[in-house]
Amino acid sequence: MTAPTDRPTDVQSAISAFIETRTRTTPEPDVDIFAAGGLSSLFAMELVVHLEKTFGIAISGADMRLDNFRTVDSMVGLVTRLGGRVDA
Repeated sequence: MTAPTDRPTDVQSAISAFIETRTRTTPEPDVDIFAAGGLSSLFAMELVVHLEKTFGIAISGADMRLDNFRTVDSMVGLVTRLGGRVDA
């Protein structure tokens, strides 16, 4: 097992892989994944749960704003700000 890391590139890769698996599309880091439509509120909740479990963070209150989940980059920022870590 490798040591955890909080490198933004590792966080970005993990988030992108989850979205790609669920949507069968490769997200661009700075493109709004909800703007194209077709993503449900259920997917949004799955995304929140995935981020919490994968990175060991708790997302609540003001952090639950959709703006924090629109792009891979915004999710990387949220995870980094909340002190999330991912196994490399």
